[in-house]
This record gives sequence, structure tokens and C-alpha cells, in this order.
Amino acid sequence: MKTRILMVFTLLIMSALMACTYGKKAETTMPHADADALWSYITVANPYENWSFWPGKDGIYPGQSPHGAFLKLYANDIAINAVKAGMKTMPDGAILVKENYGKDKKTLMAVTPMYKVPGYNPDAGDWFWGKYGPDGEVMAAGKPKGCIQCHAAVKDNDWIFTEAE
Repeated sequence: MKTRILMVFTLLIMSALMACTYGKKAETTMPHADADALWSYITVANPYENWSFWPGKDGIYPGQSPHGAFLKLYANDIAINAVKAGMKTMPDGAILVKENYGKDKKTLMAVTPMYKVPGYNPDAGDWFWGKYGPDGEVMAAGKPKGCIQCHAAVKDNDWIFTEAE
């Protein structure tokens, strides 16, 4: 009887460990540098709305063109941990997602992520940029000239305008 209980307990522990390992593996699988893959990742596989806000930018805050009158800035755990560690550049896999709102603070105009992909675009900090409509329609993605030209003004800050507060 004790052997049977020990065997069942061992199987339960092994099952739990396998479930944790599977969950962790799925959680850390990053998307390819592709507009559809990134959208799927940030809205289905690992929804950005469940991420933390960028440090010092909790909730909605005033923005400016070209992004919107008001913004929300989310960051995945990779980016948040880099900020907390005081890193000057984001590590591979860091994703920042900005929601761009109209003047009424309610109308979502676009979702604009930046995704750090190793070797993707060394001339622009290895960032993959995207701009999506509220419904996920791809408006720009990859190496958009406008994004890169604008963000080049802050290339010494890893192409990121918003500093952690």
C-alpha cells in the first residue's frame, strides 16, 4: 500500500514538473521577425495587455505625433528586467508595445511594437518595428523608414524615446 501511494505521488510530481517545463518552454518561444507572427505573439500567445507598464508610465499618458495624443506603453518581462538591472540596451527578445490613442483617450488608433531581434537590423539597433490597426491590420512592419529615421534621434538610448523613471 505504501509503495502504491509512493508511486502515485511520484507520478503526480513528475506530471507537475513536465507541465511546468512545457509551460515555461512555450512561454519563452519568441516569434520570428514577421508582422503576423509578432501580432499573434503579442495578442494571443503572450498578450501584451497582461504585461507591466514601462517603469514610470503607469496607465495612459500624453503623447505626441506620430504616435497619438495619448499613449500606453507596455513592456515584456525581458525588457522590464533589463530596466530594473540598469542595462543601457535592451537584450534580445525585449518587446515594447505602445497603444496610440486619440484626443478622447478612448479611441485606439494604432498599436506600435518594437521587438529586439538578434541580427535582424544591426544598423537600427536590431529592432523590428510594427504598426497595426486596432484590429491587427498590418500598416507597417519590419524596417519602416519613418520609424528608423525618427528613432535614430535616440540611437544612443537604444532607439527608445521613453526612459525609465
